[in-house]
Amino acid sequence: MNKNDFILIGVILLIIGGIFFITTRSNKKVNTASVYYDNNLVLKIDLTLDEKEYIVDGYNGPVTIKAGNGKIKVEDEDSPLHLCSKQGYIDKSYESIICLPNKIVITFDDIDNSIDTVVK
Repeated sequence: MNKNDFILIGVILLIIGGIFFITTRSNKKVNTASVYYDNNLVLKIDLTLDEKEYIVDGYNGPVTIKAGNGKIKVEDEDSPLHLCSKQGYIDKSYESIICLPNKIVITFDDIDNSIDTVVK
């Protein structure tokens, strides 16, 4: 290995460290989650309460959502591969659950309601 190899490895490590720092710093505390069916808000959930189950109607049938203590997951749903319920709990502000077979989307609401990203 020559000098340029060590410089390249150092630059790659700095980039990886920067990405890790940015992703861990963007984890904001969330208090509420929104559940959308076919792009329409159907449920707003307070995550500061104890764990509770909610049932919303999805495209393929009822979708059971378990939420509380700052986290949320799809407990049970009717879809071919059950990928939504296999995802498990999410608790970070940048995570979401997108259940395409049932047209259900679950996202977290930011506390400060600031714009994080704009996509054109």
